[in-house]
Amino acid sequence: MPRTFIFLLIGLFFGTGLGFLVAASTGAQLEGHEHTGDTAHDHAAHDHGQGDISGHDHSKLTEAGTPTPTLALSIHPDSDQSRNLHIETSNFTFDPAGVNGPHEPGHGHAHIYINGVKQPRAYSPWAQLNALPIGTHEVRVTLNANDHSQLAIDGTPIEATTTIEIE
Repeated sequence: MPRTFIFLLIGLFFGTGLGFLVAASTGAQLEGHEHTGDTAHDHAAHDHGQGDISGHDHSKLTEAGTPTPTLALSIHPDSDQSRNLHIETSNFTFDPAGVNGPHEPGHGHAHIYINGVKQPRAYSPWAQLNALPIGTHEVRVTLNANDHSQLAIDGTPIEATTTIEIE
């Protein structure tokens, strides 16, 4: 058995070395790819659920227009540590097809924050809040325009807050 292990290590060593030689002789590079300038994949277009990393100015306010949207939240049980969030609106249409486009009055999406940490966007009136740790959690939801600015009424952001207790 010990001989088998030694031969395995020798084979891995020489096989790895041979692999590098073959790769180098064909011009392969082990460097990754460029992320600056004109690239085919723009990471700024993604929302990874980590604050403003997506490159959008979420602090910008956009007047909602009339009729003014309303927002209320309700929490529904799911499992021991998960809850379903119902984002109740009026005069507002969830518009996933319009995201990243210009502001269209009464259209957009919601941003969800749990204990101040941005979660994935909501493109419908329901969102699942998964695996919340035991304790009290503040859930805040904002209504946002297609351009990600926060909708407001007379300069006051349209948002709602509720608390969840996980035992």
